[in-house]
Amino acid sequence: MSVLEKLSSADAIMLEDKHGAHNYHPLPVVLSRGEGVYVWDVEGKRYYDFLSAYSAVNQGHCHPKIINAMMEQAQTLTLTSRAFYNDQLGRYEEYVTNYFGFDKVLPMNTGAEAVETAIKLCRKWAYERKGIAEHEAKIIVCENNFHGRTTTIISFSNDENARKNFGPYTAGFIKIAYDDIEALENVLKTEKNIAGFLVEPIQGEAGVYVPAEGYLAKAKELCAANNVLFIADEVQTGIARTGKLLAVNHENVQPDILILGKALSGGAYPVSAVLANDEIMNVIKPGQHGSTFGGNPVAAAVAIAALEVVKEENLAENAEALGKLFREKMNEYIATSSIATLVRGKGLLNAVVINDTEDSSTAWDICMAMRDNGLLAKPTHGNIIRFAPPLVMNEEQILDCVSIITNTLKQFEK
Repeated sequence: MSVLEKLSSADAIMLEDKHGAHNYHPLPVVLSRGEGVYVWDVEGKRYYDFLSAYSAVNQGHCHPKIINAMMEQAQTLTLTSRAFYNDQLGRYEEYVTNYFGFDKVLPMNTGAEAVETAIKLCRKWAYERKGIAEHEAKIIVCENNFHGRTTTIISFSNDENARKNFGPYTAGFIKIAYDDIEALENVLKTEKNIAGFLVEPIQGEAGVYVPAEGYLAKAKELCAANNVLFIADEVQTGIARTGKLLAVNHENVQPDILILGKALSGGAYPVSAVLANDEIMNVIKPGQHGSTFGGNPVAAAVAIAALEVVKEENLAENAEALGKLFREKMNEYIATSSIATLVRGKGLLNAVVINDTEDSSTAWDICMAMRDNGLLAKPTHGNIIRFAPPLVMNEEQILDCVSIITNTLKQFEK
């Protein structure tokens, strides 16, 4: 088959099935174009994108400012590795550290890489600054977390599908219940050698679980009192998704280590980052951590443009307003629904719980029907549907989407 030959949806799916590893189960729709809040399939049908590439496309598909920055830099210099300086990285490092209020940034490419970097940074700080004996540092994590799928990360995951037959697992982690301050307090009191607390401000993959108000602030306070690093994984919740620049900003929390990815590039390029102040970041010395592509000139130019768009277009404020409207309208429907039982979220990161068991196909079937009706979303954890559109959406569009969602749900009412 010629690379120039136009593929049908069936052909594209067949090619992936035959030649690609089966490590994903995509909704059967083959996309070929995106702009703003919309995507089009290879046959030309238009859809609202209500997943935003798992919140990587907060600034909308193919935002012209971001794409132009990428194209301009790609025509000049794409990669030097960190063996040499380049004229873009320092500018980006200054911009991103000022933007989020930290002394230093360690640039990486993917979210999982950034989480691994934060874990290494936390451990090294524990040995060299806190005085924990080498190999004894422990990091507290939360049950039902999702921080990626590397060997170390799945070692502290509850997802048996991601864990089974991938051991042996990495030691050094203590799991506690999410949104449970007493559990955190008890571990800090009873366990020795605690280096950090790694937490998602909202557990997105688990079903958009929003902790009780005050949980994050109290957790940070406990960490500070015990000389434990508060590590916020904002790969999915950051960059205006929840109605603030960062989800921790809802409680005025400044993490000791901040992990970013996804929308740091507006979905145009793999860019992730770990930010911390000098007292923590300066434990990393040459040769101890790195990445050939981390901090490359294209990534630097793209990330600056992506962050500028967030401020220039007031995306956090828009997410806050439209998120409230979305939940208000969905709650009006749920009040008399037998198929949808709950909507929860912050900003434009939301989920609707479907009235069926986790092992049922109902949520998947609803997503298939929404696809047919012009809106794309995916289930998570069986009976939960996550809704996360690009933050450039307007009120007219969000109301149109609510109409599509509720009219689809009506087809499944018992």
